[in-house]
Amino acid sequence: MISAQSVWEDLVKIRERSPLVHNITNFVVMNNTANALLAIGASPVMAHAGEEVEEIAGACGALVVNIGTLNPQWVGAMEKAMLKAREGGVPIVLDPVGAGATSYRLDTVRGLLAAAVPQIIRGNASEISALVSAGTTMKGVDSSLSSDSACGAAKTLSAMHGCVVSLSGETDYIVQGGRLECVRNGHPLMPRVTGLGCTASALSAAFAAVNGEAFAAAAHAMAVMGIAGEIAAREAKGPGSFQVHFLDALYRLREEDIGSLLRAGREAA
Repeated sequence: MISAQSVWEDLVKIRERSPLVHNITNFVVMNNTANALLAIGASPVMAHAGEEVEEIAGACGALVVNIGTLNPQWVGAMEKAMLKAREGGVPIVLDPVGAGATSYRLDTVRGLLAAAVPQIIRGNASEISALVSAGTTMKGVDSSLSSDSACGAAKTLSAMHGCVVSLSGETDYIVQGGRLECVRNGHPLMPRVTGLGCTASALSAAFAAVNGEAFAAAAHAMAVMGIAGEIAAREAKGPGSFQVHFLDALYRLREEDIGSLLRAGREAA
């Protein structure tokens, strides 16, 4: 089971080492995720051109591939970066944004998984379910399912690809093999802010850059996301001010905050 101490130790490593996190991500969230990575202590780079992604992916601490705003050129760059990262032992986090919304998105994710399996797949309930069952539908890129209902799909997806699956929702589930970690932190304002799921993927990469155990890295990232969300909500008057307070909470997060607020537990998968 993850502990407040283990979460804090990884957070300190991020702040001390400032790992370079390479993001091939979508237009909607670039600013949000870059600021969140800076707030937590990491160093973000947003690079999408096929001419440079291999060079950056080979030199970074972790790679995030997020399919939120796709085009064929980006898909090619994503595959190049993933192959280079796998070759160099760089951890990869794949965010299958809207995988159940269109066949193009679903086919793209499946193609990327066939090219190079990531250490962590992080998505919402509909996205994770779509990668297991083609009949899953979505409301745009938002989930139409609860995380509780998709836990079985997360286990199946993890077994299919031999990687960690981080399933976000009211309760976050981190799955790998026979392990299941539940993180129950967070706040109802979080789904009202665009890109916080993408931010979770970016933070997962930052934690993976300093912790070679992908299961723990994914769980620690979700714990920090949820705890920062709870702290931000104390001062926020709505989604707009929540975003500002969320960045501040990441930046100012203390060991005592994690110790007093962490709600997590391990169960048999």
